[in-house]
Amino acid sequence: MDFRKQKLSIAETKEMDMVQYLYLLGYEPSKIRSNDYWYRSPLRQEKTPSFKVNRKLNRWYDHGLGKGGNIIDFGIQYYGCSVGEFLKKLDGGFSFHEPLKNIPKIENEPEHPLKILKEIELSSNALIRYLEQRKIPIEIATRYCREVHYEVNGKNYYGIGFKNDSGGFEIRNPYFKASSSPKDITTVKNASDEVTVFEGFMDFLSFKSIRKNEVNNTSDFVILNSLSLFEKARPFLESHKSIKLYLDNDAAGQKVAREVLSNSKKYNDHSKLYQNHKDLNDWLVHIGKQQKKRLGNKL
Repeated sequence: MDFRKQKLSIAETKEMDMVQYLYLLGYEPSKIRSNDYWYRSPLRQEKTPSFKVNRKLNRWYDHGLGKGGNIIDFGIQYYGCSVGEFLKKLDGGFSFHEPLKNIPKIENEPEHPLKILKEIELSSNALIRYLEQRKIPIEIATRYCREVHYEVNGKNYYGIGFKNDSGGFEIRNPYFKASSSPKDITTVKNASDEVTVFEGFMDFLSFKSIRKNEVNNTSDFVILNSLSLFEKARPFLESHKSIKLYLDNDAAGQKVAREVLSNSKKYNDHSKLYQNHKDLNDWLVHIGKQQKKRLGNKL
């Protein structure tokens, strides 16, 4: 069978972090010793953890079964399927809209900084599929993003890189979310009297995707890249006559919105417009559909 015809290749699959993948399946380590993550086996019933993942090697071994290998070997055992069937499960079995929760850190091991190796034009099929999952056209993504290759803990990875004003990157791929130093906001300047604010760049890209055919879509933009950088962004924001907030509609975002709305009439909070939707991307898709109905599919 020609696996190159599969949507997710064997090479791409082997790059997936086993610890992160097990977390997605609902398994957390019972103990961590240096690079070794110990689990109660996902492949059988047991009380004492004897399923080990060496995160440095990205390999697993089940001492009770006497079997081990890479993530594909695990998938074949876990699902009782073929290689091709497992690749199909991976390609269609996860929602990449859900942010990954923090997995446990390695004990007694210093932090290894993320090192940028190179940046190129977006070309990876895996990253392009990820953008398609998020309803973001490649022409929008390539206008604002790069394909970034980076190193963490001696292993090389790649992802969608969104550059900030200090030259650092916000990095996303279907399995990883990180930042490179220095951390900063990102400003998009169009010499406008209006500025629109987002917490993350995926929300910004989704917004631009829905509004791509609007003639007067010339607002300035600020992507905070972290809500903690809002105060740093305020001088630029408040140099505008009108400020539209599209912050996450959670407790932290609501708190910031309340504070700035009480201090200045320049701010307008649009966050609640999508509070009943899963995320901004869902809301934008919903709004886009409504606009198409009203305007006779002219969008």
